[in-house]
Amino acid sequence: MQPATVLGSTHATVKHESFVGSRLVIVQPTGVDGANDGPPLIALDTIGSRSGDRVMLCSDGEYARVVCKHEFTPARWTVLGIID
Repeated sequence: MQPATVLGSTHATVKHESFVGSRLVIVQPTGVDGANDGPPLIALDTIGSRSGDRVMLCSDGEYARVVCKHEFTPARWTVLGIID
């Protein structure tokens, strides 16, 4: 798991079939001290995070398959929850 800040959302002209109904967000991973930790990423968001929200990311492919309800999703990063 990785804390991150949502920078905004993005759109894809063509989506993989497993992404239909899911929102794609651009997130900036952060360390525990709040400093940026690597480049921004694109993650699947099924919980409704908004720009500026601090979220917890998950890079587990099994969780992505459960969220997408698709056995062969190419997703790696998913938003697991919003940090209060």
